[in-house]
Amino acid sequence: MTDFTDEDLDNYLQNQVDLRHRQVLKTVEEVQKVIQALTAEVSRKDGRFQSISNSGIHNDNVKDHPALIAKWSALLRGKSTFNPAIQVLTPTLFLVSVPVRGLSEYKERRARQWRYYTLSGSKLLSPVREPEKLHQWLELENFTTSSQEWHNSSVAIEGDIVPAKVGNLFKELLETSIESCNLTRKVSILESVGPVVRVAVETSELQVEVELIPTVELINCWPKKARWPRFFKRWPSKERARCSKSFGFNLMASSNYHWLLSFTRVEQVLMCSIDDDGGCRRKCYRVIRQLKENIWCPGSKPVITAYHLQTLLMWTCEKYPGTKDWRNFKKSFLRLVKKLHKCVSQRYLRHFFVRGYNLLKYTNTIELDIMAKKISDFLENPGLYIH
Repeated sequence: MTDFTDEDLDNYLQNQVDLRHRQVLKTVEEVQKVIQALTAEVSRKDGRFQSISNSGIHNDNVKDHPALIAKWSALLRGKSTFNPAIQVLTPTLFLVSVPVRGLSEYKERRARQWRYYTLSGSKLLSPVREPEKLHQWLELENFTTSSQEWHNSSVAIEGDIVPAKVGNLFKELLETSIESCNLTRKVSILESVGPVVRVAVETSELQVEVELIPTVELINCWPKKARWPRFFKRWPSKERARCSKSFGFNLMASSNYHWLLSFTRVEQVLMCSIDDDGGCRRKCYRVIRQLKENIWCPGSKPVITAYHLQTLLMWTCEKYPGTKDWRNFKKSFLRLVKKLHKCVSQRYLRHFFVRGYNLLKYTNTIELDIMAKKISDFLENPGLYIH
């Protein structure tokens, strides 16, 4: 067995991981500029959609909550480098939440059980499949205030806001916006399944795939499906958990009938403050992400993305909440690698907030098995890779 030291890990972090981070940051800045221009043009054409510069705490729905804005700014000051609407899943695959406006004062209510309609609005003889644990229906009645445009048949059927219709409308607007912004040489729309709009963006160094998803951002509320924080757990602290939950959650138009629950703002707060006690959690995460992208699971559409690794890290923080658990870089790193190997081998990774949902449920099992073998080889001779 070829071993390695803490110094080897630090060198790997400085020589390879930091270089990757700078390259990704440059790419994000270029992509953000392009998508910001496009979504601003889309918003000009249809006010139901907002520019990504209005995402998160800058959303129009948050303007009446100055205390929340101040809290967000204080928590992320000097720590957040990316626009909160942009998630970097891999260096060449980004997910972008496009915020919508005109829906406010959300309240969770008991949903009607069955929907007997097609996406075109015609009647079905049998009901549409019920949503899974991480999905839900979205009705106009969920909002105390909704602009008249959301009642239009272009986006709604029988009181339901239909994600497939919202996605189709957004795609049509985006196509014309690419032309009106003179970006036809930099941006092209790719084929996609379902309402997610996929585009290719040419940057100065490479082509990046961007998935654009219209998103309802809900502030100061929390879904019943997300039973978090869990009782008797010491990470995060009760104060940090309470503060994080106040930033709410999102509903993303990622499938035809059902809206996907997303917790990006809470995750961002937790990740930005993850090493406030001086631990090495983020360093472990960054090294594992680099190894995943270089060796274990490379490619533009991998079965395991940065989001899976982030979820794994948060579960590990909950199980090992103490400062002393994250003082030894090498020990902490190997513990996280072994947990990743277990998840990939068993093809099971719980969602951190809706714990009944397996994030690997629909993942290619052959690719997971290949990745598990690569991680196993790494654990037998880690020093061959950390140099």
